[in-house]
Amino acid sequence: MATKIRLQRHGKKGKPFYYIVVADARAPRDGRFIERIGSYNPNTNPATIDINFDKTLDWVNNGAQPTDTCRAILSYKGVLYKKHLQGGVKKGALTTEQADTKFAEWLDQKDGKITGKKSNLNAAKDEARKLALIAEAKKKEDKAAAIAAKNAPVAEEVEEEVSEAPAEDAATETEAENAE
Repeated sequence: MATKIRLQRHGKKGKPFYYIVVADARAPRDGRFIERIGSYNPNTNPATIDINFDKTLDWVNNGAQPTDTCRAILSYKGVLYKKHLQGGVKKGALTTEQADTKFAEWLDQKDGKITGKKSNLNAAKDEARKLALIAEAKKKEDKAAAIAAKNAPVAEEVEEEVSEAPAEDAATETEAENAE
């Protein structure tokens, strides 16, 4: 029997949630399966992947073929790299300790990348919040200034115009006297 490691879709329209299952290749997508080995939620950033590493590694070693998307997920989680290292141990190219240290280094590097991405996303979100607050405060100040200008008494504007007119007349009289 040909077994596949594939995704089984759940969740509502527009919000998919997938179970990672091992199923007979002839079974329908959301139909019968042999074993559920994990879940995948693409709605979060970064995507949430919860997988039973040992069971998945056993199924891959026993010949279960992952679909393209599942192959990417298993590669991301390190299942395929672990299988590759085990193949090197079987051939005698590596010792078990060397393979374990290589895998541990790879896991540390991968965790560093993931935490770096999460921290960058959080920093970007905080920066966007700060910019939104600044823009909101500026908009609030502009509204307050517009309301203050609208509610200002009209008499003040008239007094300013009146006080400007005599100053202009005095300036023209002084110019006329100087011209004579």
